[in-house]
Amino acid sequence: MPSQMEHTTETMMFTFHKFTGDKGYLTKEDLRMLMEKEFPGFLENQKDPLAVDKIMKDLNQCQDGRVGFQSFFLLPAGLTISCSDYFVVHMKQKGKKEVAEQLLPSR
Repeated sequence: MPSQMEHTTETMMFTFHKFTGDKGYLTKEDLRMLMEKEFPGFLENQKDPLAVDKIMKDLNQCQDGRVGFQSFFLLPAGLTISCSDYFVVHMKQKGKKEVAEQLLPSR
């Protein structure tokens, strides 16, 4: 049985390939659809209507309108870092044990 991290890695890999199809890279429209489906909370809370454009620019390191597999991983990494920063601040405010119990699944 895969661990939580193994399952997460597998999910990210399969999600990328689901949205790229046979071409093996994300276009701006692919990225927009992926963000709408897989990160709806992020987009709903965005105040910037050009958020996806800015993300595409950050991920499109070759400036060719394509986001490859390696660049794609910058997206969940960046979002995870931002969420972690928020989580740490929230933990300090509420108390570590209480927050961890709320967010982590029971084992």
